[in-house]
Amino acid sequence: MGKEYRHFTLEDRCTIARLREGGQSIRQIAATMDRAASSISREIRRNTRTTIGYRPAYADDLAWSRRWQGSRMDRDPELRELVLNQLKMGWSPEQIAGRLAHNKAAIRISYESIYRFIHLQIRRHTDYSWRHYLPRGKGKRGYTRRISRPFEHIKNRVSITERARYIEHRRQVGHWEADLLHLSKSGATVLVNVERSSRFVMLAKQKSKHSAVVIEQLQQ
Repeated sequence: MGKEYRHFTLEDRCTIARLREGGQSIRQIAATMDRAASSISREIRRNTRTTIGYRPAYADDLAWSRRWQGSRMDRDPELRELVLNQLKMGWSPEQIAGRLAHNKAAIRISYESIYRFIHLQIRRHTDYSWRHYLPRGKGKRGYTRRISRPFEHIKNRVSITERARYIEHRRQVGHWEADLLHLSKSGATVLVNVERSSRFVMLAKQKSKHSAVVIEQLQQ
């Protein structure tokens, strides 16, 4: 039985570079690291460039790029069809991966791999229709569209939850609440003022729903 083959790690490559700079031969490096001399020789030969020589980080990147064979969904048509069909049915990547693991299916995939596959298709084909396979329909990971709310643009706005507690008892006259009704069918705009203690209601038809018109009406 021969020794089990294991890939060189970045730490291994740093050791090779350090020993080479120290003037050791391939056989000496192999003996120090307890690896086959042929493995050391192949590592140096495949990952050395004439301009920069042998650099551990660059060699690690080259080795990784040779091992990567693309997305599993690219390489496995059966898995791709299964996942895409379930995405069309409204399943999330988390649900698909969880169901395959729960059923101990012969083919499995992580939800992260599904997300990466979908976003890779968007970048590769510049086709944003792929985002509709995802539950939230986002074309970019981590991007959330913030919905602007009109009241956030009011300067010095004080929330109704911050008003004094005694106002809730409705015992004092002079506390008013106002609301603006805008009827979509007729287009009419009505300002409604309610005095909280007496429940007296005043209605006023507005020319528009602009704040300046409303303020003018309230001051009358």
